[in-house]
Parts: sequence; structure tokens; C-alpha cells
Amino acid sequence: MLEIRIAVVDDHPLLAAGIAVLFQRTPGFRLVAAGARAADVMTIAQSKAVDVIIVDLNMPGDAFKAISEASSNMPDVKFVVFTASGNAEHAVRALEVGAKAFIQKGESADELLDAIERVMANEIYLSPHFAVKLIHSLHQKKQSEDDGSAAKLSVRENQIVKLLLKGKQNREIAQVLSLSERTVKAYMSSLMQKMRARNRLEVAIAARKLAEFQMDSSDLASPPRKLP
Repeated sequence: MLEIRIAVVDDHPLLAAGIAVLFQRTPGFRLVAAGARAADVMTIAQSKAVDVIIVDLNMPGDAFKAISEASSNMPDVKFVVFTASGNAEHAVRALEVGAKAFIQKGESADELLDAIERVMANEIYLSPHFAVKLIHSLHQKKQSEDDGSAAKLSVRENQIVKLLLKGKQNREIAQVLSLSERTVKAYMSSLMQKMRARNRLEVAIAARKLAEFQMDSSDLASPPRKLP
């Protein structure tokens, strides 16, 4: 089994030390570098053989700019934001500049490890309780090129979208619907194409807009209620 090579960039020494111990004790992971400021992100990405860089947002320098530049120059390196921030706008911006996961500090060590494995499988990962909050923020911030009014979803696609809106990942959706994870990924690819979305988050946004459109259309089609 190949080890996942990890770097941590965080200016909180106790937390950085705790993460280092976590990877030392967990088979399949190896800590190869550490930094304490945004400038270290690019330095580590360029000079170290690393698969995943865990980045805090609250440290000296511009972490968003560092992630953007490093991800553009080293597309094979995955970036996981691990921060105390609960600001949905921070999560949106982090994902837009190239991060593949956004996790709040205080989550379990297992969730951090799971997030790293997910991004190595080319998935986008969000803390489950944070996912709906982020989707709502994206919906308010970003207008889709297509309002989704012409999209028609099958029963199965609707089931998948509803679970996606609850923050479920592909593996969890597969378990709930008794499907293989590969089948769920195929449905997700189809949904991205159908709804002109670039990733699962944009599928969720488009699906929510479609649901609102259908609700509005239903209201218009319903006969007015008679007053007593």
C-alpha cells in the first residue's frame, strides 16, 4: 500500500504537533513537511514530494492566494483546508481557488483522515454538517447560466440529489440507495452534464434552483382557493 505524503501549514504549534502525531500513528500516511505561514505552501509544493497539503486560513500571509498559485502550478497536489473558520464565504472562496476539502477544526481525527482519502480519490469533501450551509451560500452568491427550468430528472436522479443536498458523499448515497459507488459516480457525471455543473456542489445548487422553479410553477398552476 502506497503511503499518502502529507504536509501541514499551520502557525499553531500545538495543533501542528498533534497532527504530526496523528500521521505517525496512522498506517498509510506519512508527514513529510511542515510550515507556519502562507508562503510555505508554495515552497513545500515546489520542493517536496507531497500528495496533500493541509492548510490553515488564519496565519501570516494570504492563504487563499497561496492555495491558488500552488494548485495552478502543481495540479497533482491536493489542498485540504483545516480551519477554525465557520464562515461559508471562506469555504466558497477556498474551493474556488483550488482546495478540495474544507474541514473545521474540532472535527474528529477520523474525519480529517477520511477527507484526505476522499480528495486523493478526486472527490470534493466538506464536513457533513457544514455542507448544507455552504450550498445555501453558493446558491445566494452565484447565479447559474441556466436556471435549470428545462432540466428533467429521473426518479433515481431526484433521490441522489436529495441525498446530496443533505451533505451525503457518494459512498453514503450508494449505501442508502443500495447501489454501487461506481453507479452513483456515473449518475453524478450525468447530472453534471445535464445541469451544466462543474462539480457536485454546483449540481446541488442547480437542483435547488430547479426545485424552487417547479414549486413556483406548481403554485401558478394551482387554482385559487375560495375564501370562506
